[in-house]
Amino acid sequence: MELLDSNVDLREVQKLEGHADRVWGLAWNPAPHNCGGASAMLASCSGDKTVRIWQMGPNRQWECSTILEDTHTRTVRSCAWSPCGKFLATASFDSTTAIWKYVGGDFECVATLEGHENEVKSVSWSSSGMFLATCSRDKTVWIWEVQPGDEYDCVAVLQGHSQDVKMAQWHPLVDVLVSVSYDNSIKVWSEDGDSDDWHCVQTLNEGSSGHTSTVWSVSFNSRGDRMVTSSDDLTLKIWDTSSAISQKDTESFAPWRHLCTLSGYHGRTIFSAHWSSEGVIASGAGDDALCLFVEEKDDAVDEPSYRLLLKKEKAHEMDINTVRWNPKDWRHLASASDDGTIKIWELREIS
Repeated sequence: MELLDSNVDLREVQKLEGHADRVWGLAWNPAPHNCGGASAMLASCSGDKTVRIWQMGPNRQWECSTILEDTHTRTVRSCAWSPCGKFLATASFDSTTAIWKYVGGDFECVATLEGHENEVKSVSWSSSGMFLATCSRDKTVWIWEVQPGDEYDCVAVLQGHSQDVKMAQWHPLVDVLVSVSYDNSIKVWSEDGDSDDWHCVQTLNEGSSGHTSTVWSVSFNSRGDRMVTSSDDLTLKIWDTSSAISQKDTESFAPWRHLCTLSGYHGRTIFSAHWSSEGVIASGAGDDALCLFVEEKDDAVDEPSYRLLLKKEKAHEMDINTVRWNPKDWRHLASASDDGTIKIWELREIS
C-alpha cells in the first residue's frame, strides 16, 4: 500500500474490442482456476445481447475465449460470478436471468430465472453462494435460493422501492442485501432469523444525508463496515457501520450512517463506483472520466475523509457504465463504456 502514498498513474494496459453495442457490465471471476485453470478471467455483457469471457493468454494479452449468445433476446445488463467461480449469472432486459455453468471446458446455460415483469437491471451472488439477488425496473428485488441440481427457488420478493431498482448487492461477509433505486433511496434488507422472512431494516434517503437523485451503484469495502454509493446527483457517498458486522453476530443489525460526501469530481452522472480490496474507490461517469479515491490519513481529523488520488479524463470516448477492480490483483481495474470497449488499467507508481 506504500504505492498510494507516492505519485501514481493509471496506465491503459489493453483495450478489449468485440462487442457490437455498448458494454454495460463487467465481472472478474473470483476463482478462475476453477474454469480450466485460467490465471484471470473477466466477463462482459452488452447491448448486443451477448456475454463475452476474456482470458489472459500466454503472451500476457487479453483475448476473448468464449461468446455466450442465443439465450437472451434483449440487452444483457449485468453479470456476476458465483464465489466458487464455476457459475455466471447474466441479467437481461428480456426479464430473465440466465445461469451458466462451466462444464468440461465450456459454459452451458443450466437455468433461466423468470418472474420479473420488466427489465432485470442487476444480479448478485451472496458470499455464502447460497443466494442470488435480482432487481428490476418492476420496482422489486427477488431473492433466489440455490438448490441442488442447478435449481433456483424464489424465496422472497422485496417490495419497498417506488421506482426502478438499479442495483442490488450482497454484503461481503453476511447475508444482508443493499439495493439502490431511481427513487433516490438505498435500502438494506435482512432475513428474520425466526420466520425466514426478508424485510427492509433501513432506508437511507435525503432525510438521512442521502442522495437527491437516482442512485446507480453500491459497493462495499473488504471488511464490510463501509459502503460507497454513486448517483445522478454527481456525488459519491461513503456510509459506515460503526459496529462492524461480523460473522459471529449476524442476528443483530448494525445501522449505516452517512460518513462523507465526495462532490465536484465528476461533471455528469456517476454510473459506477467500486471499492478495491486495498481500499481504493474507483468511479466511472457520464463525463467519460475515471476517478480514484483513498482515505485521508490525518490523525488530527476525528471523522475519516477521502481524497482524490487521481482523475483520468477521457478514459473512454463515451459514458463509462461500470468500473471493477480485479479481486486477485488489486492494481488492475476494468472499465466498460457506451463506446463498445472494455479497458484494462494498471495502477502504478511514477518514478
